[in-house]
Amino acid sequence: MARAAREISKTGLYHIVFRGVNKQRIFEDTSDYEKLKNILIELKKEMKYQIYVYCFMSNHVHILLKENISGDISLIMKRVLTRYARWYNTKYGRSGALIANRYKSKPIDVDEYFLSVVRYIHQNPVKAGIVVNIDGYQWSSYPEYISGKQGLVDKEFVFDLINKKDFEEFHQNEETSVFIVDDKVKITDDEIRRKILKVYNIEPKSICTLEREKRNAILSTLKNEFSIRQLERVTGISRGVIHKC
Repeated sequence: MARAAREISKTGLYHIVFRGVNKQRIFEDTSDYEKLKNILIELKKEMKYQIYVYCFMSNHVHILLKENISGDISLIMKRVLTRYARWYNTKYGRSGALIANRYKSKPIDVDEYFLSVVRYIHQNPVKAGIVVNIDGYQWSSYPEYISGKQGLVDKEFVFDLINKKDFEEFHQNEETSVFIVDDKVKITDDEIRRKILKVYNIEPKSICTLEREKRNAILSTLKNEFSIRQLERVTGISRGVIHKC
């Protein structure tokens, strides 16, 4: 599926996610986590961005970042990821890409959902079963907020929205929303129909009349590009049948 041009945030705020290629680990030991953190701190001084939340997991990273100049986000992330990948590859004697595809980013508004995004990022290690309590994970910004120590995050912005006591209480409740960061172009049912017509020279609703082997071959290819739910709507074939192809 095609990728959209990055959406520009009106607030300058972005929820950023990047993952290891093939979901591999991008942190092997403590020094790796510390290296990425130091890179972010060093570039902050130069590019004047702010980081409100972060969480470094073994194979992916969440960051809630505010750029200083509109459009800086691409350069910021390019420099961060290039520096870290170069250092990691040198340390472990490897070559090639470390980060899968490109980083993903989603513009964030300062609204009633802002603090939910903060909590969602901080609760990642708990939901992954790495720790029982949110304050038991070292590589997120939550301990910085609670300890009061200066580190990577700029805490003033969040504490202008919620005081420290309420912040702690707020994080004790489970965040049930899932904030997916995705940069894929949303394709319509009609666009899928036209593509099937062009590639297979058949109306989607007629796929069900084909011989089973041919039908399944087409559906198997299509479900690698489109969601099963969309294919069910477009072809009229049940999701159970599509799933088994």
